[in-house]
Amino acid sequence: MPFDLVSTVDPYQFLQISRNPDGTITRLLQHPSTTASPDLNSPSVILTKDVTLNPNHNTWLRIFLPRQALDKKLPLIVYYHGGGFVLLSASTTPNHDFCSKLATRLSAVIVSVDYRLAPEHLLPAAYDDAVESLHWLKTTQEEWIREFVDYSNCYLMGTSAGGNIAYHAGLRASTTVDGFDPLKIKGLILHHPFFGGTKRTGSELRMLNDLYLPLSGSDLMWELALPAGVDRDHKYCNPMVDVRSDELEEISRLGWRVLLTGCEGDPLIYRQRNLVELLRSRRIHVVAHFQDGFHGLELIDPTQDGPLLTYLKDFLYAYE
Repeated sequence: MPFDLVSTVDPYQFLQISRNPDGTITRLLQHPSTTASPDLNSPSVILTKDVTLNPNHNTWLRIFLPRQALDKKLPLIVYYHGGGFVLLSASTTPNHDFCSKLATRLSAVIVSVDYRLAPEHLLPAAYDDAVESLHWLKTTQEEWIREFVDYSNCYLMGTSAGGNIAYHAGLRASTTVDGFDPLKIKGLILHHPFFGGTKRTGSELRMLNDLYLPLSGSDLMWELALPAGVDRDHKYCNPMVDVRSDELEEISRLGWRVLLTGCEGDPLIYRQRNLVELLRSRRIHVVAHFQDGFHGLELIDPTQDGPLLTYLKDFLYAYE
């Protein structure tokens, strides 16, 4: 084993999963979920609706429509939830509540993607679903999208593993020959993005038994999610290797902006800073904000989301 230090946290207990002989996992913890509320006559400040993305893959989307969209068209944020590629869904209550707050506080329509999970569906399945959601948005006749979304103002956003998905979906979308007209992607929002590599970083070693993201937990999630036979220096995990210049050059040429937010108490902080430097070296406009806290701070403790919401609003409306 190439690592000097090993986390003492049991990753199966941390993730609350058990392995099955057929390669699937049993998810032992039933996370609370929230149902959609699409009634336009509801007094709620936020309306939600679930729509099918791909019935063959059992994938779907949850649309978050703030009431102010009933008066004017609003920016669109396509959101990919976290969970290490193996856990949670768009209906999991913390994810639902986070997207509801994004919609109301940012005055934006949020489309949260319920993508396929690993290990039942190894990467790049989640990336495929992420890009498929963009094709759906491009062609859908769904009233809440056609009537209330400003198609010229779209961002891809994700938290943790969802930040990884947003990044890879963005790479693919940037080089899509026919584009996604009339949908115009303007940038990426990477919230505590989940990346890794075979060589440990200083922050990973310093926080290897971290309460919120222990190294053993990260290792197991990558083991369950990556394609068979590859290590954590695969491009899906480590953005610093196998970098395709054409993808990053296209993001730069398109003028996309990238917001990357993280916390100093996150074991992934060094990897996130390295990604910022990589993107800036390719002349991509990157705004980075790092604050005190831990991985997944704003979903675990919503009372701490004030700085993040300020960063997001400033970023989203910077040029108005």
